[in-house]
Amino acid sequence: MSDLDNAIQQAITTIPECLAGGYVDISSGMLLGIKTVDSHPDEVLEMLAAATADLFQGPNVVSIENMFKKARGLPIDDFHYFQEIIVNSENLIHIFMRTKSQQDHVVTFVCRKTANLGMVLTKARAALPKVEAAM
Repeated sequence: MSDLDNAIQQAITTIPECLAGGYVDISSGMLLGIKTVDSHPDEVLEMLAAATADLFQGPNVVSIENMFKKARGLPIDDFHYFQEIIVNSENLIHIFMRTKSQQDHVVTFVCRKTANLGMVLTKARAALPKVEAAM
């Protein structure tokens, strides 16, 4: 997994004011890789995978995805409608992005809220293929 850790670390250095990056398999509920500039309790890191799965695959989210697909005449199958989720907290920006090749894999980055959101998204999207390829 050192390739994944290196790719996450490299992404963190290119994304403005980025404090952490992670790679989650939401089908298994496993956090496959994480790099942070601070230490965090294991309980928080363990909950990251579960929270990410809830964001993308919670029953209400799946229902909304299916409604959007139906309204647009798209097949209701394994295709996921939501590809990115942005959560703003009091001090942080949390970016969650599905990978292109594995719809059940999500890359996440956490940045200070003072960062320019447009640049955070641009740089995170640019880093996604490299992080994905390292898996």
